[in-house]
Amino acid sequence: MTTEIPKQYDPEQAQQKWFSFWEENHLFDAEPDPKKKPHTIMIPLPNVTGALHMGHALNGTIQDLLTRWRRMQGYSALWMPGTDHAGIATQAVVERRMLEEEGLTRHDIGREALVNRIWIWKDAYEHRILNQLKKLGASCDWRRTRFTLDEVCSQAVRRTFYKLFDDGLIYRGKRLVNWDTFLQTAVADDEVFSEEVDGHFWTFTYPVVGSDKKIAFSTTRPETMLGDSALCVHPSDERYKDLVGSKVRIPINGREIPIVADALLAKMEMGTGAVKVTPAHDPNDYACGMRHDLEMINILNSDGTMNENAGKFAGQDRYEVREAIVAEMETMGYFVEVEARKIDLKHSDRSKTPVEPYLSDQWFVRMDDLAQSAIDAVEDNRVRFFPARYRNSYLDWLGEKRDWCISRQLWWGHQIPIWYCSTCTEDDLKAAFADRDDVSYRLDEENGVWLVCSEHDLEEDALGAQHQLVRDDDVLDTWFSSALWPHATLGWPNTEQNPPRVGSEEFSDTPSGTNEVLDHFYPGSVLVTSRDIITLWVARMVLAGLYNMKDIPFSHVCIHPKILDGFGQTMSKSKGNGVDPMDLIDKYGTDAVRFTIASFAGETQDVRLPVGYECPGCGEVIPQKLEHQKMTPSGGDKPRIECPKCKESFQFSSAWFEPDADQEVARVVSERFEYGRNFCNKFWNAARFAMMNLEGYTPGEVSESDLQLEDRWILSRLSKTTAELTELLGRYQFDAATRTLRDFTWNEFCDWYLEMIKPRLRDEKLKPVAQRVLVGVLDSLIRLLQPFTPFICEELWQRLAEIAPERGLLKVEPAEKSVMQAAWPEFPTEWIDTQLESRFVRLQEVIVAIRNVRAIYNIPPSTELTLLMRCEDLVASDMQNVSEQFKNLARAVLEGAGTNVERPPASASFALDDADGFIPLEGIVDLQGELKRQQKEADNLRGVITGIEKKLENKNFVERAPEDVVANVRETLATRQKQLASIEEIISQLS
Repeated sequence: MTTEIPKQYDPEQAQQKWFSFWEENHLFDAEPDPKKKPHTIMIPLPNVTGALHMGHALNGTIQDLLTRWRRMQGYSALWMPGTDHAGIATQAVVERRMLEEEGLTRHDIGREALVNRIWIWKDAYEHRILNQLKKLGASCDWRRTRFTLDEVCSQAVRRTFYKLFDDGLIYRGKRLVNWDTFLQTAVADDEVFSEEVDGHFWTFTYPVVGSDKKIAFSTTRPETMLGDSALCVHPSDERYKDLVGSKVRIPINGREIPIVADALLAKMEMGTGAVKVTPAHDPNDYACGMRHDLEMINILNSDGTMNENAGKFAGQDRYEVREAIVAEMETMGYFVEVEARKIDLKHSDRSKTPVEPYLSDQWFVRMDDLAQSAIDAVEDNRVRFFPARYRNSYLDWLGEKRDWCISRQLWWGHQIPIWYCSTCTEDDLKAAFADRDDVSYRLDEENGVWLVCSEHDLEEDALGAQHQLVRDDDVLDTWFSSALWPHATLGWPNTEQNPPRVGSEEFSDTPSGTNEVLDHFYPGSVLVTSRDIITLWVARMVLAGLYNMKDIPFSHVCIHPKILDGFGQTMSKSKGNGVDPMDLIDKYGTDAVRFTIASFAGETQDVRLPVGYECPGCGEVIPQKLEHQKMTPSGGDKPRIECPKCKESFQFSSAWFEPDADQEVARVVSERFEYGRNFCNKFWNAARFAMMNLEGYTPGEVSESDLQLEDRWILSRLSKTTAELTELLGRYQFDAATRTLRDFTWNEFCDWYLEMIKPRLRDEKLKPVAQRVLVGVLDSLIRLLQPFTPFICEELWQRLAEIAPERGLLKVEPAEKSVMQAAWPEFPTEWIDTQLESRFVRLQEVIVAIRNVRAIYNIPPSTELTLLMRCEDLVASDMQNVSEQFKNLARAVLEGAGTNVERPPASASFALDDADGFIPLEGIVDLQGELKRQQKEADNLRGVITGIEKKLENKNFVERAPEDVVANVRETLATRQKQLASIEEIISQLS
């Protein structure tokens, strides 16, 4: 068997084989078990709009790592999978594609047809996303996969909306919102980004009514003067003090508006000191309008054209009207000047088009009490953030207690369960719904209609033929349904039934008549997410959980770093710089990608990921350059990148768009992931060596008296490493955990322990104990690494099981069927021997020093060296105890150690903290020839150093050359001086 272990690890073969094995054996399944503690992680829902990106890969790796770790610790570990319908994003993608490919809008095909198209899109892309998660190794309980529009989640949405409405926490009102004119819907503040664009700053004048005076003001949006309600000045501005209360006339339409004084809006020191006020089209103006009870004049239609309030401009696009108004104001003599400048313009994150402040009727949730409950949960540490600094973002946002706009003017999503009746009376409603506890209603006095809310759909004639119920067209904000994710997915509000699993349409009754899944797995343990959605999602899940479940949804919130591109820019579709993690997996293997990504995940805020693209023609790596990857806002042609070597142009892989199927594609590569691949290869080779030296292995207990010094050392390091690793994972410090595990595996197990025990593995008398300890340590390492690199660990676990089906350091037991089922290692603290570890550090330092001497003097590895150590008697005794390892690892014989050791002539020396070492060179090295060679090298270096020093003495160079150039010269000087000092030390030794 041992001779059949491949020389190289094949990631692709392992990935295909073992994921199927895990699924077929139900190793991901999580069932309520009163004997086990629950550990629940709810996946941050990927949108059904495309593919996974690097943020998903990092997020998924961390969640899987935690789930696998807790599962090994004996928890009933549930990682709940699912996807989000992503109302705005998904409808935007489908609508844009429909327009580009067919020239159709949603209004051309109607609501039902559009929704059907989106369901087809969802089914295709959800399958793709879930398969990508599986390729990442995600050990979710896939039977429980949920979708925010499925029946289970929809019930939770309807119940929550009904409860909020019945409790008076949901209301409808006319408010100023961010309006996406392309998608024709409101978007939240969190779904808007600012981008600098080329714009203009126009200055005009309005004439004061009954006077020959004019007041100048400036604006970036001249078209909004059609909706002006006032002109605002500062109350202390002497220029306009006498005019407050007077009126000005808008020349373009002749309407007269008041001059108001408002210190919050007008700034004396800025521009002319006067500001036009358009309350229906600017948030600051809106606030001013509320303070002064100004008229709210909406001049826009939902598609960005002007409405009837714009008079003769009605029906025209707002940007066309802008040009027309500027020209007309100039003709009329009210234009002063225009200045080109950069404008900070808000854009919709979904359509990438500019948003308009827009006054419209929307549905809101009152946030006062709900927000306070969520604030209290963090302030009293029921919910804790890791790192703790992110609690401030959460608390600051909730502290504003702004009512939450939950309506969207879309067709894809949870349609708001409100029906309007303008003809009925309260008696009609009471008569129709007297025996219903799922219907609530109240009068909208402002609009004179009854609002009827129901958990279940109502027929148009539910009040009789004489009254018509008309359903609200809007859908709910996506974040409304995703806020319920931690309890909706577990079956709430069906507290007496378990939710159905994939492939089943029915809820299943449990023998106890309770929802055991909800009872066992709620509240959850930890949420792993990005800082970007602390306000959008995290805060809302906490307040929703407290409102519906009277308990927090999770105890911990782990905020991982954000992965930026190599230039420090956010990866985004508009920049075309998104990295496809599937390409990295194809190139380096899942284990390598996971291990590397885990090394990113510490308490830093951002991580840069430089990448290149492998030319499919010549294999050259093409550097990532943003200017080659700019996409048009509408999607446009697929971006291309040019190979600097063969000059061919290629489409390139990205997480944000699919290259055309018939095109050669430049696939992403990154040196950062060599870190993980090299580690996996190192571990594979070490494990292969170990297993190939297990011929004749017999299981058995190992007594302490049987252990050699190196055994006790590796067990001490194993115990300490395991304890450190467990502590670091519990604090979500994955970068430190990865380093700890890598250092032990690579440096101590591979580079030192395996080398130390080679002689014993060749000795028939010493071999049995050496093999048992080796098998036990290898078994433990595979367990420790499994959460990080599951595929290579399963492959090695299965191979080790064929050779050593029974094994163990503490107790000899049969190996579990899969490493996923193996227990997380725990070792006695008594194994940790700090003094022994210190002694081995000294041993390693000596061996490294001997190897350095060989390298300096070009001494072949086969040449045996003599070693002398001048040190205290206690240290000398330690040296004698490990003297065999000097011979084994450095081919050096310890000839003497103690306080009386003298330095031999013509010897190389090295110094430790508590000892000096000497290696005689006579007879080993041509002393005279080596001395001449080193003296010649020293002379050359002195010449170079003199030249550099003269350059730095030149004031013209130091004062006029760029700082970085001077710094490089100084650094070069320091390096050369260090090299000279080293050579002079060698000359001293040879002399």
